[in-house]
Amino acid sequence: MRNKSNKHLGIEIDPELHYKLHYISKYEGRSANGEILYLIRQAIRDFERREGEIVYPPTDEEKL
Repeated sequence: MRNKSNKHLGIEIDPELHYKLHYISKYEGRSANGEILYLIRQAIRDFERREGEIVYPPTDEEKL
């Protein structure tokens, strides 16, 4: 069941990137959505290791 508090992110990608994403996600045993979430979490983890933890929720001054 979908969590209604989750945010939706729509992206547009070219056919080659789309194919390769599905290829990798199938190889890794994940859906394409699961693979994207995995890659985003990995990028955030790497960023926070280098730059420090990103605090959530942000204060009023830190909001984007």
